[in-house]
Amino acid sequence: MTDFHRTLLSLRVWDTTLPSFDPAGAPPEPLALFHDWFAEAVEAGQTEPHALSVATVDEDGRPDVRTVLLHDADERGWHFASHATSAKGRQLAARPEAALGFYWPARGRQVRVRGHVATGTPEESYADLHARSTGALASALVSRQSEVLDSLDTLAEASAAAWRRAEAEPDAPAPTWVLYVVEPAEVEFFQGDERRRHVRLRYRREADGWTRELLWP
Repeated sequence: MTDFHRTLLSLRVWDTTLPSFDPAGAPPEPLALFHDWFAEAVEAGQTEPHALSVATVDEDGRPDVRTVLLHDADERGWHFASHATSAKGRQLAARPEAALGFYWPARGRQVRVRGHVATGTPEESYADLHARSTGALASALVSRQSEVLDSLDTLAEASAAAWRRAEAEPDAPAPTWVLYVVEPAEVEFFQGDERRRHVRLRYRREADGWTRELLWP
């Protein structure tokens, strides 16, 4: 056994008291339950509860995944943003479907979302970016996400110039910045259990509304 493997086996999962979850009391639609679970993750002190994994598919059908931040979750769907020219932006333009994954170990919970991805209007994308920090605007103004970088010095120079512009022009546009909205077809809520009797509740959208079903862990 290698030291790495030994370390893996030594790690505990959910080293805390886990909450119970009775799916019989869950709301008829997933958004309200997501809002409740998110608020409970924040209250439990979960680090960056708004961080999520976004999975897409590239032109060769290979899956791709990265971590971004949630910008909203409302009746339209789950919102995040990126550059249209980035790898995920190009992938979503070619195949506008995505899967999202949230993990909140402080509560032993996961939420998974799958669905079609719509783009916000230019006005919505602009408003989304300018509701964020100066650093977020500076990063967006660099606007070369996923391109090959020749050196860290080049990055430092571009970043410094972008910061200067963001501070001098807080309303500066970043034309490639796009707000994406995942319109959910499926939303799954996973509640971990210390005896591995995990509770999984899946919502599936049908023509007349949402269907709820339990899944084996």
